[in-house]
Amino acid sequence: MENNKVLETIGLTKYFYDPAKFQVLKEINMSVNHGEFVSIVGKSGCGKSTLLYLLSTMDTDYEGQLLIHNELVTGQSDANLAKIRSEKIGFVFQFHYLLSEYNVLKNIMLPGLKLAKYSDQELESRAMGHLKTLGMEDQALKMPNQLSGGEKQRVAIARALINDPLIIMGDEPTGNLDKKNSDLVFDIFNKLAQEENQTLLIVTHDIDFAERTNRIITMEDGRIIS
Repeated sequence: MENNKVLETIGLTKYFYDPAKFQVLKEINMSVNHGEFVSIVGKSGCGKSTLLYLLSTMDTDYEGQLLIHNELVTGQSDANLAKIRSEKIGFVFQFHYLLSEYNVLKNIMLPGLKLAKYSDQELESRAMGHLKTLGMEDQALKMPNQLSGGEKQRVAIARALINDPLIIMGDEPTGNLDKKNSDLVFDIFNKLAQEENQTLLIVTHDIDFAERTNRIITMEDGRIIS
């Protein structure tokens, strides 16, 4: 079962130094298995978004170890980390970060064009496939400003999927959405986990969302309490 771990941390500890030294994460030991749909909850300021930034390799200033797919990523070069991020991690944030000058299709293809694992033609057909899964194939040529908030977030999910990530990480992906669209995003994630065996790790304030995931990691004052 050992190789089933997509993500693992050993004694992950993080300090902020502004204005004074403050320990924001304390000895975090956690792992996420392949195909698991996990949520991280806790009060604002408990360290959950900070933890996600460490797990996503975007913040490398920490103590302890981070392994992705049983490979130690702690201490790797920025270039290697950028490659790991492109290949292994898909991101969905509270704000969709779509580029306004590109249509929906191009927005979804961008991380793929950057990684260049697939040809442009292949990427386009993959992007269309994801739009179809999300019930949005008729919106492919629209510009982001023509979409509703819920539609933009669905496009952001398609973009996160384009490089076949090992894990999708979400930081409050339903934070800006109403109940109907939050449920829709949950259903999409759930379907990805069930049908595609996609691994998901989602930081959320939405307890209703968290309670429907496979497992809840609860944080308090920089520690995992359950």
